[in-house]
Amino acid sequence: MLKGKTALVTGSTSGIGLGIAKALARQGANIVLNGFGGVEGPKAEVAALGAKVAYHGADMSKPAEIEEMMKFAAAQFGRVDILVNNAGIQHVAPVEDFPPEKWDAIIAINLSSAFHASRLALPAMKAANWGRIINLASVHGLVASAQKSAYVAAKHGLVGLTKVTALENATTGVTCNAICPGWVLTPLVQKQVDAKAAANGWTNEEATKQLLGEKEPSLQFTTPEELGELAVFFCSDAAKNVRGVAWNMDGGWAAQ
Repeated sequence: MLKGKTALVTGSTSGIGLGIAKALARQGANIVLNGFGGVEGPKAEVAALGAKVAYHGADMSKPAEIEEMMKFAAAQFGRVDILVNNAGIQHVAPVEDFPPEKWDAIIAINLSSAFHASRLALPAMKAANWGRIINLASVHGLVASAQKSAYVAAKHGLVGLTKVTALENATTGVTCNAICPGWVLTPLVQKQVDAKAAANGWTNEEATKQLLGEKEPSLQFTTPEELGELAVFFCSDAAKNVRGVAWNMDGGWAAQ
């Protein structure tokens, strides 16, 4: 379905981003990975699906590096047809104790990076009259949780950016939508499970059940694979008039 298209997925060396990159690769897209940590493993996983794959290690908190990444992707494959803004970090603390430098970093990586990547991708998408921008928001783009002020603010902002981008391109072949997962068992979430288990003397299984039970009625994690298939749908012809949605895949979290 996506043969000849190029997808750039930020924060894609593990977790949700890698799951989405692999789903797009299965549809024939060229893939540009981005992120920290081990690179060769994720590259090999994507290449094994038959995709052409490249990697750029841009720090998503730095606009100049984002610009270099976008130039790199264009040089490798011609242009970015599908942009998945997935990069994100988290810090948990009450507002009065929230370190200002953590606030700035979360806003930069979780929100501003999506703006910078989108503004740089849009001209080529509009010239081709085809493009897909997919922003990984969160159920926290729709509802709030205590002690996550920066994350919730960034994700609400990302949903707003999604709507504006969609409206500005509503008469073109370029769409912009947001995916809003609930709990997904990524390395980021595993740390929260481990911390909960350690703090309460619980097993990992008990901590997982407690974590999900607080918010997610299905008591199931969403998987990166499921999120990847939703991203594939957004790229399909069936979704060409799906514009500006914040699509929650959250086990009923926001339905409460």
